[in-house]
Amino acid sequence: MPGCYKLAGALREQGIVRRLGALDGGVVVPPRYDRGDWRLGDGVFNAAAIASYTRKLADRIERHLRAGELPVVLGGDCSIQLGASLAMRRMGRYGLVAIDASADFRHPGNSDLIGAAGGEELALATGRGQDDLTDLEGLKPYLRDEDVRLFGIRDEFEDDRTELAALKIPVVTVGDLRTWGPDDLARVTAQSFGTPELEGFWVHLDADVLDPSVMPAVDSPDPDGLLPDELTALLGPLLTSPHCVGLNITIYDPDLDPDGTAGALLTDIVVTAFTPRAGD
Repeated sequence: MPGCYKLAGALREQGIVRRLGALDGGVVVPPRYDRGDWRLGDGVFNAAAIASYTRKLADRIERHLRAGELPVVLGGDCSIQLGASLAMRRMGRYGLVAIDASADFRHPGNSDLIGAAGGEELALATGRGQDDLTDLEGLKPYLRDEDVRLFGIRDEFEDDRTELAALKIPVVTVGDLRTWGPDDLARVTAQSFGTPELEGFWVHLDADVLDPSVMPAVDSPDPDGLLPDELTALLGPLLTSPHCVGLNITIYDPDLDPDGTAGALLTDIVVTAFTPRAGD
């Protein structure tokens, strides 16, 4: 997604590596964003380049995971989640907690508007869509439906909720979070991945889960999103769980944030969430 490729540089400029006490793992250079002569009906545009990049990103992530490290991957659009999912699938069975304003579950079974992997990555990761993206290395699906949890979807997206509920993929909307409490929900969710069948879980964070009043620098600034304290409370128990193996951050667009305010906020949220709290 144009502009989002600058996310990594912008958050580095905000000091995210230093503030997390992290080692800089370098850059997996993304392919050119090129729709070429793509037309609706051709499937996902730029698919060959995305497939190649997914393997390269998975190689890098896998190396860190096998070393016992917790990678924080700075995007990019949401299609980078495929790299994490492929890396984990190579190693075993893992889950995913997706914190996103929308489910990114568009696929040929529910839409004629297939094209942008950044709005389809959860469907692709669970095996829905064209084989050149869903079945890399013969490992389809990278994630099982029952190992996925969704948080932060806007309450009005009823169509998404109906399909996902039928697939037994838990969906927690913004309203649900406010009713039940983000901290408590996050703790229960993290604990649910502590089963012998699973090796752990990955967290996918799309900046558009935040309300546009605090995060306008995204491609789809839908209203009625989470506020910073709510997102921090949700992320904290997930990222500090012993079952969490990694995080990716996507969709923040520095081109839409000329003074860096939104980028600074996003960095603060992630750094604070990784900081253990007294009593934990």
